Amino acid sequence: MQPLAAPVHGELSKRLDLLVISELVEPGSRVLDVGCGDGELLALLAEKRGVEGRGIELSQSGVNQCLARGLSVIQGNADTDLVDYPDDSFDYVVLSQTIQATVHPRRVLTEMLRIGRRVIVSFPNFGHWTVRMSLGFRGRMPVTENLPYSWYDTPNIHFCTIRDFVQLCRDVEADIERAVALDVGGTRMTLNAPWWFWNLFGQQAVFLLSHPDRPKPSG
Repeated sequence: MQPLAAPVHGELSKRLDLLVISELVEPGSRVLDVGCGDGELLALLAEKRGVEGRGIELSQSGVNQCLARGLSVIQGNADTDLVDYPDDSFDYVVLSQTIQATVHPRRVLTEMLRIGRRVIVSFPNFGHWTVRMSLGFRGRMPVTENLPYSWYDTPNIHFCTIRDFVQLCRDVEADIERAVALDVGGTRMTLNAPWWFWNLFGQQAVFLLSHPDRPKPSG
């Protein structure tokens, strides 16, 4: 695995993971954004990387916002509709801040690795020290900037830590090509830090994955 070396820079965004993702995508690539929301990432990739972007989004309001931006997005469910795409349909398949909201994360990741030559996944780290403190000392499910919902109305149904996700990658035989953890301030963490350090101090993470048996885009 090769961690990312360059710091986060340029324009600031609430979703700093989107800036990291945009740096991972080769210019001119074919990209599918799964759970694309209002199309912020697709718009960023079109502007900065000149990609041929497509999106799939569960909510009708999200689809409408994407279409208003001129993006090519359809309404669909990551848990059930990825099976309709042929093998190697895209250079990159992206799932940003969504894997914890899927019903079957392992199945979704497996399908992404099938239809994309590379896969990018970002997610909030439930192993962050603030989450541990909330559970350990307050005895309550945490509400943070990255996890803003109360336990009774959260769309997140499968919380995971960075180490949990690394194990999932091993289970589905995915190669981790690059990975980055962002701390609470959005700064990339020390490159040679062990997984336990990322797991404790990384508020969110971004992984670039591929399957050893699938072709990869150049670059």
